[in-house]
Amino acid sequence: MREVLRGARVLDGLGGDAEAGDILLEDGLIVDLGSGFDADVETDVSGRWIMPGAIDCHVHAMVESFDLDTVLATPFSLAFYVAARNLALTLQAGVTFVRDAGGADLGVKRAQELGYLAGPAMQISVNLLSITGGHADHWSPCGYALPDLLAHPGRPDGVCDGPAEVVRRTREMIRAGADFVKLCATGGVLSPRDHPSESQFLPEELRLIVETAAAAHRPVAAHAQGAEGVKNAVRAGVRSIEHGTMIDDEAIDEMLARGTFLVPTLAALRWVTESPEGRRPSEVEQAREILDVQRESVTRTIEAGVRIAVGSDAGVVPHGTNLRELELLVEFGMSPRDAIRAATSEGADLLGIGDRVGRIAPGYRADLLVLDSDPLESMAGLASGSSIVDVRQAGKSVRAGV
Repeated sequence: MREVLRGARVLDGLGGDAEAGDILLEDGLIVDLGSGFDADVETDVSGRWIMPGAIDCHVHAMVESFDLDTVLATPFSLAFYVAARNLALTLQAGVTFVRDAGGADLGVKRAQELGYLAGPAMQISVNLLSITGGHADHWSPCGYALPDLLAHPGRPDGVCDGPAEVVRRTREMIRAGADFVKLCATGGVLSPRDHPSESQFLPEELRLIVETAAAAHRPVAAHAQGAEGVKNAVRAGVRSIEHGTMIDDEAIDEMLARGTFLVPTLAALRWVTESPEGRRPSEVEQAREILDVQRESVTRTIEAGVRIAVGSDAGVVPHGTNLRELELLVEFGMSPRDAIRAATSEGADLLGIGDRVGRIAPGYRADLLVLDSDPLESMAGLASGSSIVDVRQAGKSVRAGV
């Protein structure tokens, strides 16, 4: 069936102005842009704006709460139903593709592909690689360990040390279905036993993880906040730095030279400081400690021209609030055009799918957002979802309101 969307102003995802024109769709793809198209169905979108569906490059679909009492009282299998709800909320918020940075296993991804649950298309990392005592090792002094991402048959444990273990764990994640490998190059705000400035994994371990992943044609994303850990990860050849809270000028130069992406996850620190209920005091204290540093570092990174892709860290922030990240990018100095580009074509390029997703162009998948206000004038409606009147996923309306 051929459908034409008539009369909208189109933002193609490449950072240009909104251009008036019609969009011809067929079999889930964009066939052509222009005017005068014949179609089986005509949809009047005059007075609206259309942009590509957003891409969130850092979510945790199976994570909802870090409150210890809640985690202890939650049955293991409930997390899969929680993931289904979280993914549905994410799709309704205008996100049509996500990169799950730890938690979702191959079964969750396949359920979305088969249509068993409504949600964005997915790439998954399965679980995080971490050193003993690192960001994803939740050992406690009492002797118990309560990881955020409990190992199970579809999600191998990610704690590893030394050359042989890091190679094996990388291969186990790939065997379990990982589309990319996620490692922790530094400590983190939510870590119980480390600090975001601390470097983790030795340069040789990082290099081996990247080389092992590359042999299977998998990129690597690095959780990295402290400057030294960022530089270690970039020099090892990771594809993206997640968070990058304390990036320095040397790290920026290294990223520019290698084309490394930054996924800054700006909303996460904000949310931890704004909503401290149920969190450990150390988490809130560490978040407040580095909030101003993040602003300075990320603003400088944007100004330098490092490639930026949007990532909300949903799971730390509430699912369905993903596009608040665009509003924060603008607050940190990015133009609205570039913020939309970061959420569309740049995100697609990071994920290696930029030849078919993230732009409005012939041959691209018809993942589209129909808006009732111009996001180049104000990002607020897109960020809150209030201006989204329709979400199209492969041409099919999943939030009809046109």
